[in-house]
Amino acid sequence: MTFEDIEAVQLIAKLSWQDTYEGIIPTEIQDVFVEKAYSRAMLMKRIEKTSMYVALHQEKIIGFANFTRVDEDGDAELTAIYMHPNHQKFGFGKKLLQTGLEKIQDANQLFVYVESLNEKGRLFYEASGFELLEEFDEYFEGHPLSTAKYVYYIKTPVKN
Repeated sequence: MTFEDIEAVQLIAKLSWQDTYEGIIPTEIQDVFVEKAYSRAMLMKRIEKTSMYVALHQEKIIGFANFTRVDEDGDAELTAIYMHPNHQKFGFGKKLLQTGLEKIQDANQLFVYVESLNEKGRLFYEASGFELLEEFDEYFEGHPLSTAKYVYYIKTPVKN
């Protein structure tokens, strides 16, 4: 992703959040979060400090993924992966995930947090080899949610 891609990523974030979280997270809370998390300043910071990739179809951005850098424990996090609703289920998300995994091969594991009622997201992660670690309740912008924490083992964990 480059700075020139920001507007397209902002649109994908808004459309995919509306599609994914309709009936799960109130629209006004979605709007507040997306405006903050995907503001131009925040996306510029993400481009500089994390790894962001875009998916293209016919030279148009249709999705994006955001990975943290590998930390001192060998962990990384997939903080976002969103596709335009019209381009879901065509393999673009899998390609974005694979690209990110190839770039963090020095990591031990990749974590992702997904809203428990986000069935599309959960099915995607489970089909991609992520394992459910736990579910917990939390507040998101003041709204109660249940979150599922998943892990993808890049390197096989050592058993004691």
